[in-house]
Amino acid sequence: MDVFVQQVINGLVLGSMYALVALGYTMVYGIISLINFAHGEVLMVGAMVAWTVATTIPPGTMPGWLLMIVAMLLAMVVCAALNFTIEKIAYRPLRNAPRLAPLITAMGMSLLLQTLAMIIWKPNPKPFPQLLPPEIYFLWEDGPVITLTQVVILVVTMVSLAGLLWLVNRTKLGRAMRATAENPRVAGLMGVRPDHVISATFIIGAALAAIAGVMWAANYGTVQHSMGFLPGLKAFTAAVFGGIGNLTGAMVGGVLLGLIEAIGAGYLGELTGGVFGSHYVEIFAFIVLILVLTLRPSGLMGERVADRA
Repeated sequence: MDVFVQQVINGLVLGSMYALVALGYTMVYGIISLINFAHGEVLMVGAMVAWTVATTIPPGTMPGWLLMIVAMLLAMVVCAALNFTIEKIAYRPLRNAPRLAPLITAMGMSLLLQTLAMIIWKPNPKPFPQLLPPEIYFLWEDGPVITLTQVVILVVTMVSLAGLLWLVNRTKLGRAMRATAENPRVAGLMGVRPDHVISATFIIGAALAAIAGVMWAANYGTVQHSMGFLPGLKAFTAAVFGGIGNLTGAMVGGVLLGLIEAIGAGYLGELTGGVFGSHYVEIFAFIVLILVLTLRPSGLMGERVADRA
């Protein structure tokens, strides 16, 4: 039971970070039907910017928690500017092109960002500073543990997701985003500027990816130029798992994917004597994904849309 509860905690932390990145995928796809495969590299840039800030400011200048907030805010600004530039330069000219062209462009942009990061920050993995106290809390005596960093990750994720839902459902920008997703041309006739809304969507998704990047670096204690590829792929899987284009589905898919991976790697690994351990963590997630999509191709919370003649 202790192993199971511990892996549930780990899965919730991992799934929270997946959910933040998955929201960027599903928001962009919901508005312009584009799978932005460079989104994982935005996470990487956010983590690298946070590392730069955390290692540039002399130790003792400010408390660790304040330094993390400063690093996160700067990472969000840089990633938002980066994603805005990517959308304007790489994706906007191809908006009316065949779907294969933007997809290939997104893959090329992913490789470009990895290469630029390797040039700027060098390819070697770098240790991320310990900004928060390394406190460990026992849920009960000699039972499962949770760190202060993991608590912060869960709280920041819940606040971010709640803020995004409020933005989409309660604000003028959110109504414009939903209108653009429904029909950009009709939204334009009603006074909405689709280009501005799409740019805002990329900026919001980049800010969430930056938060996930900082949290990822703080949780695992290392950053490198290729760190965004696997989380980006997993987050895309989570978005498809929950229902691509559905915000709630992306959140649910991210959390479920994290739980499946953690329980599959830890709890089942314990039962099988390590045969199915952390080295096979991707197996569990993708097996469940295949089963779900076989039974429900639109994902867990995706809408079934009938094809029109």
